[in-house]
Amino acid sequence: MRNTDVVVIGAGAAGLMCALTAGGRGRRVVLLDHANKAGKKILMSGGGRCNFTNLYTEPGNFLSRNPHFCKSALARYTQWDFIALVDAHKVAYHEKKLGQLFCDNKASDILQMLLDECASAGVELRLETPVNAIEKTDGGYLLQTGAGAMSCASLVIATGGLSIPTLGASGFGYQVARQFGHELLPTRAGLVPFTITDSLKELCGELSGTSVDSSVSCNGERFRENILFTHRGLSGPAILQISSYWQPGDAIEIDLLPDRDAEAWLLEEQRAHPDRELKTLLAEVFTKKMAGLLAERWFASRPMRQYSPAELAEIAARLSQWRLVPSGTEGYRTAEVTLGGVSTDEVSSKTMESQRSPGLYFVGEVLDVSGHLGGFNFQWAWASGHAAGECV
Repeated sequence: MRNTDVVVIGAGAAGLMCALTAGGRGRRVVLLDHANKAGKKILMSGGGRCNFTNLYTEPGNFLSRNPHFCKSALARYTQWDFIALVDAHKVAYHEKKLGQLFCDNKASDILQMLLDECASAGVELRLETPVNAIEKTDGGYLLQTGAGAMSCASLVIATGGLSIPTLGASGFGYQVARQFGHELLPTRAGLVPFTITDSLKELCGELSGTSVDSSVSCNGERFRENILFTHRGLSGPAILQISSYWQPGDAIEIDLLPDRDAEAWLLEEQRAHPDRELKTLLAEVFTKKMAGLLAERWFASRPMRQYSPAELAEIAARLSQWRLVPSGTEGYRTAEVTLGGVSTDEVSSKTMESQRSPGLYFVGEVLDVSGHLGGFNFQWAWASGHAAGECV
C-alpha cells in the first residue's frame, strides 16, 4: 500500500497545474496518467505552438449551465499569473491576434515548464498507470492502479473530456463523478467543424482550402473571423466558435461581406461599372475561384447592368445572409473541447471540491465549463487546477 496526501489523475494542463500548486505547498503529490506521455493535448495545441492563454480572458468567454461558476477561479489565478510563470521560465511567446498568446518556438516549451515546476515541487509523476477502481475510506480514498494500491486524503480528477480520443481522451472522469453521486450534463463536441451533406457539399469540396473573413451567427451568438471550406463542409475559427452554440437542426447564418452594406455596394458598382461581370466584381473581395463559383452557381453571372434592383437585393441577401443547416459536426474526433460534463451545482466554485464526497475534486474540461477558441480553455485549466491545488 502506497500512502500519500494527494493523488491527481490526469497529467494534462489542469492536472499538472494542480499537482505543482499542491506540491509547492509541501503536499506529497502523486500524478497518474494512463498515457505514455504527459500533456499530449498541450503538445498538439495551437498547431504545435500552444495557444496557452488569452489576454482578454473574462467569464463571458465561457459556456456553462451556471455561468457564474467560473468567476472565482478565473479571478484568483488570472492570465497575468500564468504569463508571469511563462516569463519566469524565459519561454518566448507572441500575440497572434485577438489576445491569443502562442509560443515562439513550440508547445513543448510550456509542457516542459510545467514538468519542471512539478519536479521542483516534489511531485511524483507516474505514466502508463491506469486507475482500475476507487473507493471512499474513512481517511480519504483508496485506489487500485496499475502500479498497485494507493491511498490518499485528497483525490483530484483532471482527466478531461471526450475530445480527440486518439490523444487518450476517455469518459473516466464522468464515471468517477457518477460513482460518487454527481449529476452529469449531456456531453457533445464543441469547437468543431461542421459537416455538409446536401447540395452544398459539392461547392464546399470545390472550394476546399479557401478561407474567407466572415461573420457567423446562430442562436443569438455571433463571431467574426475566417471560415474555411473543406471537403467535408465548413471549418475555420468562426465556424468552430459558433459550433458550441449550435444544436442539430439549427440554421447558421454567414455574412460573407461583413464590412460592407452588400446591397448598397452592388448598386454603386452597377452605376460605376455597368459592363463589368458579377464574377469579376466578386473577385475583388473573394478568390477568383470562389468568385466564379458563387457567381455561376448562385447568380448566373452576367454584366452588372443586366440585373434589376430586386435581383441585386437578392444577390446581396445571399452574400450577407447565407443561411444553411449543417448536417452535423465532425464529432469528438476533431473537437477541441467537450461541452457539458460534471454539473457545477455540487462542486465548490472556490476549491473545486465535491460537495457530495469530501476530499474529491474536479478540475479542467471534465467540468461543465467550456471556453471559446483562443486560449480560454487552457486558462480555465490553469485557474481551476490552481484553485484545487491551493486546497487539497
